[in-house]
Amino acid sequence: MKRTLALPLCVLAALLAFSLWNIRHMDGETDRWRAQLQAADQLALSGEWAETLDALWESYDDWSHCQTYLHIVSHHDAVDDAEAMYRRAIAFAETEEITELHAELSDLRDQLRLIAEMEALNIRNVL
Repeated sequence: MKRTLALPLCVLAALLAFSLWNIRHMDGETDRWRAQLQAADQLALSGEWAETLDALWESYDDWSHCQTYLHIVSHHDAVDDAEAMYRRAIAFAETEEITELHAELSDLRDQLRLIAEMEALNIRNVL
């Protein structure tokens, strides 16, 4: 009887370990992207548009490197929405639309928070 339970228990332990690692990893990644976007927002508010655009492209490149991972562990709609928000924010920065850029960056930071929240270990996500 013990031998028949060993393999399923090991699989469950591995899944739990991966889930806990994923929660921590997603929190770290989304916190970094949100900080990058906050810095870009501050640059825009100070009128430094070239630096704002550079900061947004750097953040987008960082985000893009994680696309495969994000599509594996997160909801595709949430990731696709964030992708579209990044693109709109870059377009607003290119046209120096401060009001629209500020609103889009705020929405994008919130979307990234939601992506991390979807991976959190809480009763809503378990049930």
